[in-house]
Amino acid sequence: MADIKSEPATSDIATGGTVTASPAAGPKAIIKNVDMSDELQQESVDIANAALEKYTIEKDIAAHIKKEFDRRHGATWHVVVGKNFGSYVTHETKHFIYFYIGSLAILIWKS
Repeated sequence: MADIKSEPATSDIATGGTVTASPAAGPKAIIKNVDMSDELQQESVDIANAALEKYTIEKDIAAHIKKEFDRRHGATWHVVVGKNFGSYVTHETKHFIYFYIGSLAILIWKS
């Protein structure tokens, strides 16, 4: 299982952490902002890596991640994948993550 590293935070949101994937699991994820359990963080990165292995088009990667989250954790998950976008979202407590894998930014949240 991957190690999750994060800098100390003064709130429930930890930033600047990394999830170091095993060599077979894909590249390391750099977590920029998160409000979710360590287990769900790891699952987010694992699902994203699986999507990146299967698809090359950003909308297909996002669709795969969303469908997988909806299947595993119930509906109303939202996913943005890309290299240049802005966002401002409202999310359910403990259901938000924003991270990079390589140069690709991934934003996952539940509302």
